[in-house]
Amino acid sequence: MVSLYETLFLDVLFDPRTRSLFIYVAIVIAIGAVLYHWLEGWSWLDSFYFVVITLTTIGYGDFSPTTPLTKLITMFYGVNGVIVLLMLFDVVRRLRRWEIGN
Repeated sequence: MVSLYETLFLDVLFDPRTRSLFIYVAIVIAIGAVLYHWLEGWSWLDSFYFVVITLTTIGYGDFSPTTPLTKLITMFYGVNGVIVLLMLFDVVRRLRRWEIGN
């Protein structure tokens, strides 16, 4: 039976083997939010929102970059989002397999 701890992915978040991925994701989100806040003039909340929506490939379309530089940054974040999601799925799969094997 799956515990609430596993359902909320807290086991993945606090495991030392997966911590580096979450640190990387936090840094990517923070850098993106700073760039969009500075280059597009969006609020901090809107900047964080746009970065997360882009990284998860949801892309509602309610915000759009307006300068060539931020369009290039958005293309990088879109590709990076797919890579980060695949890395996250792989980490969860490996961690859960380690727990079953022990």
